[in-house]
Parts: sequence; structure tokens; C-alpha cells
Amino acid sequence: MVSWFLGASPVAAVLLAASEVHASDYFPTTYPNIQACVALPLQYSCENTTALTNSCCNVVKGGLVLQTQYWDTYTGLEFYGQLLPSGSWTIHGLWPDNCDGSYDQYCDLTRQYDPDPSLSVLPDGTPVPPYTGPSVKTFIEDFGRWDLLKYMETFWINQGAPNEDFWAHEFSKHATCTSTFDVACYEPDYKEHQDVVNFYETVVKVFQLYPTYNMLAAAGIVPSNWTTYTLAQITNALYSQTGAIPYLGCSGDGVVLDEVWYFHHVLGTEQYGHFKTINSTTPSSCKADGLWYYERTPTSERDVTY
Repeated sequence: MVSWFLGASPVAAVLLAASEVHASDYFPTTYPNIQACVALPLQYSCENTTALTNSCCNVVKGGLVLQTQYWDTYTGLEFYGQLLPSGSWTIHGLWPDNCDGSYDQYCDLTRQYDPDPSLSVLPDGTPVPPYTGPSVKTFIEDFGRWDLLKYMETFWINQGAPNEDFWAHEFSKHATCTSTFDVACYEPDYKEHQDVVNFYETVVKVFQLYPTYNMLAAAGIVPSNWTTYTLAQITNALYSQTGAIPYLGCSGDGVVLDEVWYFHHVLGTEQYGHFKTINSTTPSSCKADGLWYYERTPTSERDVTY
């Protein structure tokens, strides 16, 4: 210890000692255990020519992966400070479709944290009970990931209900159907909710690959209450930066742009592997022209830095 510190107060000593301790000394990590993956051959999901045997190392279940985003113009909870980020679309989720375009939902009801499930009963007749326990927000806090929580509260915004309800819905409905987020992939030292926080990290990582607002704005396509765009204009702007045709979703009889989905095959795990963009397997719900990309309600937005 440096000599000037000898006369320092006990409080100062405690503060200095605390500053030298890392958060990892208090909080568990969120990493899955991929040691067994090191010697395995690599194949893109949905392109494998041989059977993939380790579902923790490869996206075996849910291999057609969609990064989905919303363009909302208000939240309905502005009074509570739930605002949209200026200059950015918002996160919807990371969806595990099957390679044939079908999909499963709520695949593990022991990890059902959705307070308002979109299915009350699964196709096989199994009920999906609403979750009534602690918020998934507390799971993130328990791992000391306040940085992740801040980002989610900025860019993963719900409409008409608290943000954490949306986050819980996305994990319960989708992540439980993705093989690399199975609890077994975190053994032998699994900590409760480790998979949940790791999923949220992954969602944020993949969202950051697609700055939709900026890609469109760079092509002269900006929100407007006076100018409409064509489907080809919007599609071509995004294709020029991603090399693949995304799905564009429109409400209001197909003329109000509000969703984009980017499709992928994944090499390795969904957490850390390589995402290869592919063309959408779902036809757009937007009309060919006269598309509105509306401005946000000014009081529904806040300036953000990122």
C-alpha cells in the first residue's frame, strides 16, 4: 500500500478496499458450460448434413432464429416514465422457429414466468398457468447485471403493460424452446435463473446487430406523418446492409409499418455463435406502396445515448 495512505481514515481504507473488489466476486456468471463443444464439428442450424448430437453446443431445437423488432409510436404508460428510445426501433424478441417454419411455445412450464401467457392451453391440452412470483427484473438484479437492466429498460419497451412482463413473456414462450438455453447446458454449477439472464444478454447482443432506424435513415427513409414509402424502398434499404430480405410487418390494413424480423441460421450456440442472415421465409404483411412509417408521439419518446 502506498505510504500516504498510512494516515488515512478507516472509512477511506474500507472504500479503497471495496473499489478493488470486482462484481464477479459477489455475483455468479451467466455463462453456459460449453467445454464439451470445443472438439465438435461446426454446422449451421437447419443446414446440417449429419445429425447434431449435442443440443447445448448447437441450435438443434429452434434452428431458424428470428431477431424481431417493433416500431411503436406510444407506450400507454408514459405517465410512469415508460418511454420509447429516440432514433431507434425497440426489441421484440429472439424467436426459435423450426427449420420448416413451424414453431413451438412454452416448451418448459417449470420455467414459466409469464404473468399473462398468450396461450392458456397448449395444443396437447396442457394448461399454461399465469406466473405470480417475483418479477424477472429481480432475476437480473440478483446477478448484479444493472448494466443489462438499464439497456433493457431503454430499448426493450412494452406497450400497455410493464416492460418486465414483456421480458418474462419472451423468455417463457421462446427461450424455453431453444436448445442452447436448456438448464442442462449450465450444469454442473447451475444457478437459478442463470439461463434467463443469459437469454436476455443474447437478445440484446443480436438486437445490436441491426440498427434498423439508422439503416433506413441512411437510405432517406425516416418517420413521417406526411410521406409514404413503398415496400421495395424499405426492403432494399435493409437488404443493402444485411444481404438478406427481412420480413416487414404492417398493421392498419397493411399500410402502417410496425415490425421487422431478421432471419438466421446459427453456427454454434445461440449465445456466442455466428448468425448468418437468410431471406425471410414469411411473406410480408405490408402492401406494395403507400406505407406509413409514422413519427412517434413527442411525449412518448426520450433521448438516449448508445
